[in-house]
Amino acid sequence: MPDPRYMAVFGASLTQFTVIGLLFSYGVFFAEFEAEFGWSRTLLSACSASAFLFMGVLAILAGRISDRLGPRPVLMVTGVIYGLGYALIAQVQEPWQLFAIFSMALAAGLSTHDVVTLSTIARWFARRRGIMSGVVKVGTAAGQIAVPPLAAFLILWAGWRLAIVILGLSAALLLLLAAAAMQRPPRVAREGAAATEGMSYAEARASRVFWTLCAVQFLFFPVLTTVPLHIAVHGMDLGMAQAAAAGLLSVIGAASVAGRLTVGTLVDRIGGRNAYLICLGCLAASMAALAGTSAAGALFLVMAAYGFAHGGLFTVVSPTVAEAFGMRAHGAVFGGVIFFGTIGGSIGPILAGWVFDRTGSYQPAFLTLMAGAALALGLVLTLPRRTLSVSHG
Repeated sequence: MPDPRYMAVFGASLTQFTVIGLLFSYGVFFAEFEAEFGWSRTLLSACSASAFLFMGVLAILAGRISDRLGPRPVLMVTGVIYGLGYALIAQVQEPWQLFAIFSMALAAGLSTHDVVTLSTIARWFARRRGIMSGVVKVGTAAGQIAVPPLAAFLILWAGWRLAIVILGLSAALLLLLAAAAMQRPPRVAREGAAATEGMSYAEARASRVFWTLCAVQFLFFPVLTTVPLHIAVHGMDLGMAQAAAAGLLSVIGAASVAGRLTVGTLVDRIGGRNAYLICLGCLAASMAALAGTSAAGALFLVMAAYGFAHGGLFTVVSPTVAEAFGMRAHGAVFGGVIFFGTIGGSIGPILAGWVFDRTGSYQPAFLTLMAGAALALGLVLTLPRRTLSVSHG
């Protein structure tokens, strides 16, 4: 009989692979949309941003439902919606149709891919939350590496519309398989974590640490939504072929494996605050380098540094929330932090597209994103050296 803990790791990893692999691939289709419809990058970015905005709203609800019902039913429903919604992009003719798909179908899948999966892993692994979260997020990296080049190949082989249908229907099947592997942890998980340990959602919201983490997420998350969306078309602007530009996304994914596993290990040993500092320092430095890089070849090195930070930041949040507030309402608290990140994350891609449409350059947008990462770094420095204890009066 397979160990349900590691079946959950498999299901969570496959969910991450599928949802984020398809999301990263959207940037590969930018040139196709521009050529066929004449849509601006501001508009195309706004569609993606709408998915992140509604993802944040739904993430709080998804976290609460998962806390009560378990991960499997939530992931099954949102997985099918996500995959079929992605396939429907092939039928769009008007901008509002693209907005509707991103705001509803894709937002539904995004709202659960982190909050539900990582909260489940945090419940199963009390003493190894960081490293096991990192292992799950390697699934994200694998999707970032594999799916964008596959999308570029399918576009060349079958055209962009059929490519999107193939990707979407395949995603629906994979997400159903992943959800079936996600078993609800028992009331007291095998490694000894009590399900009622820690703060309620209301108690967490009264904490300064909670609002600091929300502000940090708001400031750095725009980088994580903007760079993957715009980097492929930015590479093409600098003279790269479409397949080579898609390779930038694969570099991010490959480098993020190191970030996820390294930070996952570190957060268990040095705590969330110090792990955040490492990630945000690397993120700010990589954005400064990106703003100053005009050679196409150098982008691969910059994206490797960015990818490390990208992977680490997607790993550090869930175990830090568990460290600070316990597991009593982990899904809801984690969803609340994610919500504030998605507000910022919905602004970043639109800002970058708007800046490019008006200046013909991404540099001002990259510098703005660097400033946000630096400010987030400063806020993390105000956190206690060890976050709140889950035992409280």
